[in-house]
Amino acid sequence: MTAKEKLRATVEELSETEAEAMLDLIDSRRHGQRDALGELLEKAPPDDEPTTPEEEEGLREAREQAARGEVVSAEEIRRELA
Repeated sequence: MTAKEKLRATVEELSETEAEAMLDLIDSRRHGQRDALGELLEKAPPDDEPTTPEEEEGLREAREQAARGEVVSAEEIRRELA
């Protein structure tokens, strides 16, 4: 599958709100604009602190939940907060 085919398939899975956000992002990138948060994150130093056992456990639990499909989409969170 080509990159464009993968992109089309991914786009079909987006909600309308997510699609609008992605269009804004693509448009800004194509016109040389960068978002402030993206620039800040790119300039941030790498996180070189070791993870704690508690963080590792939290990550393991989160991955298990995701594998079981126990996730909430950004769209669902937006609806709940609206």
